[in-house]
Amino acid sequence: MWALTLLLLAGVTRAAIPNAMLRGMHSLPKLPVPERYLTSSNGAALPPITTVYHFDQLIDHNDAGLGIFQQRYWMNWEFYEPGGPIILMTPGEGNADGYEAYTTNETISGLIAQQQNGAAIIIEHRFFGYSNPYDNLTSQSLELLTIQQAIDDLVYFATTVDLPMPGGDAVKPGQAPWILIGGSYSGALTSWTMVNKPGIFWAGYASSGVVEAITDYYDYFTPIREYMPQNCSSDVEAVIAYLDDMYAANDAAGIQTLKEAFGLGDVVHIGDFATALQSNLFDWQSLQPDVGPGAMFFEFCDALEVKDGVNAGPEGWGLDNAINSWGNFWNTTYYNNVCGYEDAETCLGTYNTSQSYWTNVTVNNANRSWFWMVCNQVGWYQVGPPECEPAIVSRILQPSYAQRQCVNMFPEAFAYPPQPTTAETNTMYTGWDVDIPRLFFANGLRDPWREATVSADGLNKPNTTSRPIYEGDGFHCTDLVVRNAIVDPTIAAVQEAGLMYMKEWLTEWKPSA
Repeated sequence: MWALTLLLLAGVTRAAIPNAMLRGMHSLPKLPVPERYLTSSNGAALPPITTVYHFDQLIDHNDAGLGIFQQRYWMNWEFYEPGGPIILMTPGEGNADGYEAYTTNETISGLIAQQQNGAAIIIEHRFFGYSNPYDNLTSQSLELLTIQQAIDDLVYFATTVDLPMPGGDAVKPGQAPWILIGGSYSGALTSWTMVNKPGIFWAGYASSGVVEAITDYYDYFTPIREYMPQNCSSDVEAVIAYLDDMYAANDAAGIQTLKEAFGLGDVVHIGDFATALQSNLFDWQSLQPDVGPGAMFFEFCDALEVKDGVNAGPEGWGLDNAINSWGNFWNTTYYNNVCGYEDAETCLGTYNTSQSYWTNVTVNNANRSWFWMVCNQVGWYQVGPPECEPAIVSRILQPSYAQRQCVNMFPEAFAYPPQPTTAETNTMYTGWDVDIPRLFFANGLRDPWREATVSADGLNKPNTTSRPIYEGDGFHCTDLVVRNAIVDPTIAAVQEAGLMYMKEWLTEWKPSA
């Protein structure tokens, strides 16, 4: 879906993303790399967990003759003892630098390694960071960025790698149990891999796994609307309804006045203005249980709902105050956070295809690589809801707004706005219908990606001992981080269940080679 680290970008860096949808990318929370020396279970000194290893990965799993590329990975075997599991995780759609902590017991993958005397690995996804089959991200190169190639990468790694630890050449599947772990898109990739290539990974753990590809993903905003302060959602709904009514009435003058109230009078196209207003809502995805009232999302709601030290009631302060307060927040605080020194049209416009954002094909450009996957296979366009549902996002925004940008980004690949092949993706990898054994799902009630997971409202997927589904009160991928359990007992319960099932399933494993 689309990835969480980018939501934490600010200032000029964030201004380089005129497409607000990509601020809603789903990625994993980053943790500081622990500053401590590591030793193995027998007391031997280990390399720092920041040590980068390289694996000879196939460029194309359908044509081995194309050769190999260097795929980066990181590894920690401080808890490993012979017979223990190998725990593999990819952070998914981003540069894997900075995710080394996911090999330690500050995360669920490291906890499993500690409990089961295993080794933990982080591997970088193809076409992200510096694990690139080719030295560019042109449309032609990106033809090899598919879900299936990513699945085959994980399988080829597990079945052929000689790991750098003692005995690391004798721990392939069949010789040792492998556990696949992921969060968000990589959580979905965990499910899709176990469905597509059964028998390689003995067990899986999918946190906030967005297993269902959805083109019109307006439900991204449903948990946000449900769990944000009600007075804040009431006033946001009032402003959005006002904008949509003016758009329906073709009231150009009224729309221009509203844009100017936000300091965005220079934004030419109404869709780009409507998208800018989404930005405040995307800040929800960066929340975690230990985040306090100083978070940007709560600053936004406080700006709308606290007047002269008094909080508005559930109905909010009403339209006029909401426009003035929200607009003032953009003018005094938020514009600089999003756009820095850029003018509004340069920062937020999506029609000038000469901008480097659209034309930059150098590697380590997560936005471009992820956009390719979105345009082709998974969709997840975060748009306005149907008329029958409350709207905190403008209904001006429909999938066509995003699909036009696919042509902007990849004119060589798309002569006209493409439809992502979401139905084919769900058929091939079973989506919500996943029923693979020994796969643990962990989800959060407050996660904006919840409706693409197996905990989606109305899905009522049963929780079974072979395919458990646990849901805490958390946000996006909350259960992956150990410290979140200290703050929220529902997260502790999810983590404890995951550890219990991994222990139980590993007792059932028997070597086959």
